[in-house]
Amino acid sequence: MPTFFERLRAETELERQGLSQIPQITDALRGAISRDTYIAFLEQAYHHVRCTVPLMMAAGSRLSHQQEYLCEALVEYVKEEVGHQDRILSDISYLGGDAEAVRHGKPNFATEVMVAYAFDSVCRINPVSFFGMVFVLEGTSTALATKAADAIRQSLRLSKDGFSYLYSHGTLDLEHMKFFEQLVNRIPEEPNRQAIIHMSKRMFRLYGNVFRSIPHISSQVQDVA
Repeated sequence: MPTFFERLRAETELERQGLSQIPQITDALRGAISRDTYIAFLEQAYHHVRCTVPLMMAAGSRLSHQQEYLCEALVEYVKEEVGHQDRILSDISYLGGDAEAVRHGKPNFATEVMVAYAFDSVCRINPVSFFGMVFVLEGTSTALATKAADAIRQSLRLSKDGFSYLYSHGTLDLEHMKFFEQLVNRIPEEPNRQAIIHMSKRMFRLYGNVFRSIPHISSQVQDVA
C-alpha cells in the first residue's frame, strides 16, 4: 500500500508538471531572466511569505485536541519561518530595489488571491488543508530554489548576497519535506487527506499564477559588470 505522501504526489502530478512548465520558471532555471524580473519575483515572495506565520497560527487555533500532534508540528514550522520576509527585503535592497516600497506596497492580484484562498480554506473549510500549501511551496523550493539561484546569479554576475532567500529555502526545505512526509503519513482521516490533496491541486495553479503575473521577457538577460 502506498503511503499518503506517495498518494499525494501521485494525485497532484499533473498540476506539478503544469507549474514546472511556466516560462518564468523555465527561464529562471537557465538564467535567462533580468535583474528586474528577479526583483519582481522577490516582491511577490515577500507578500506571501509574510502571511505564512499568520496562516499557521490560524490553522493551529482551529485544530482539535485529537490533532495536537499537528499543532506541535505547526509550532516547529513557526519557529523556522519567523522573519523570513526580512531576508527577502535584504535581498531586494542588495539588488538595488526599494525594499521599503515593497514592505508598504500591495501584492499582485494573483498573489493576493493565493493568500486569500489559503486563509479561506484554513478558516472556513478545514485547517488541515494548510498542509497542502506546505506541500506545494516547500516542494517547489526543494526542486527549484538552489538551481534557479545558481543560474540567475551566474548569468547576472552577482554574488550570493542577493540570493539568501532562495539558497536558504533550497537547503532548509529539503529537511522540511522529510519532516512533512513523516507528519502527513500520520494523518488517518480520509476527509483530512482529501482536504490536503484538494488544497495542493488548487495551490499549484494559484502559485503558478503568481509566477505568470511577474513581468517577464523570455531570454532577455541583463548582464551586470
